[in-house]
Amino acid sequence: MSRTYWVETLGCPKNQVDSDKLVGTMVADGLTAADGPDTADVVVVNTCAFIESAREESVNTILALTDAKAPGAEVVVTGCMAERYGDELADALPEVQQVSGFGTPVSLGATRSAGSAVVPAFDLLNLPRPASSSPWAYVKIAEGCDRNCGFCAIPSFRGKQRSRTIDSIVTEAEQTEAREIVLVAQDLAAFGRDQGVGERQIVELVEAVSQKVDWVRLLYLYPSDLNDRLIDTICATGVPYFDLSLQHVSRPLVRRMRRWGSGEIFSERIEAIRDREPNAAFRSNFIVGYPGETEEDHDALIRFVDETRLDWCGFFSYSPEEGTYAFDLDDQIPEGLVADRLSELTELQDRITAERQDDRIGGTEMVLVDSPGVARSVREAPEIDGLISVPEDLEVGQFHKVEIIDAAGPDLTARPT
Repeated sequence: MSRTYWVETLGCPKNQVDSDKLVGTMVADGLTAADGPDTADVVVVNTCAFIESAREESVNTILALTDAKAPGAEVVVTGCMAERYGDELADALPEVQQVSGFGTPVSLGATRSAGSAVVPAFDLLNLPRPASSSPWAYVKIAEGCDRNCGFCAIPSFRGKQRSRTIDSIVTEAEQTEAREIVLVAQDLAAFGRDQGVGERQIVELVEAVSQKVDWVRLLYLYPSDLNDRLIDTICATGVPYFDLSLQHVSRPLVRRMRRWGSGEIFSERIEAIRDREPNAAFRSNFIVGYPGETEEDHDALIRFVDETRLDWCGFFSYSPEEGTYAFDLDDQIPEGLVADRLSELTELQDRITAERQDDRIGGTEMVLVDSPGVARSVREAPEIDGLISVPEDLEVGQFHKVEIIDAAGPDLTARPT
């Protein structure tokens, strides 16, 4: 009888891609999927270490799964936390059988180990993967990042950017058998810059993938790389969805973050896209409470959110990360003040999102049905944006034309036309 596995994935979509690749290697080794973590022979926890709350969630999940595992089963910890804190994590969790960084094979009966090189023993990026279990799939196009943002520790454990070839990405997109491909990376628009050609190749990649699937969506675009050619290419795919990594809008604070841009620049670019494509949807994330954030900085962000009216926004409290530029900065913001600022921004954005969803009532849209009764349009990215409720008899994995008949906060209700 074959041994069984269970993979628990935490963190961002890029981690989900890594888990898919690990599943591919375990299936190739003869393992089969278990019904749950309590029946598996090996339980893999793919961790996140981006901020403190993510690390806490990872540790709590590891402990819960070690308590719930079947007698004799093994727990393997991998992912960002294993890479960043390998030896420390192995020492702190004696109940875990293996702590493995990126690209270290998951094996049964393994001896305890920790740590790995930044460049993995084998390359998860280009490993084959099983077909997607849903009508959409994440595809990671590069690993690592060459930027030096003041708050981010990712380059310290993910390494410099390593872009894949366009052919390998297109092949993987076809392997997923998905109707929608969501391209992800730490610095998506910089794709290809590290391959010696001297220029980014994100446009060529998007064009190549769009010839193979119905929808192509891009997550995490650095704003300085969003030029007219890339904007036109995204709009031409029929999915005018722009996920912009803005982080803040106050020019002095953005500089302190070691990033590019300002609220004025961002607003102009967003309005230019809306003039070109009125149906464009926008998402961004912002850090609240970065060291030195003044009331004037916060007010500038409030004005930007209120005036720009993005469809979707995430707000996150600053997390001091050892080894980053911001870790030792003066003017740390009190937690209570950060919480107040987060609450104010979240309340404002919730109202804006609800109003923008209300505006869609009565309109007709094309949706992709992800699961019985649940669909999305081009305006909703998988797992992070709102959902569209549809009749459960609409075929999963197919596109359907629907009329929006109701809205409730971020979510919509629709019926077939």
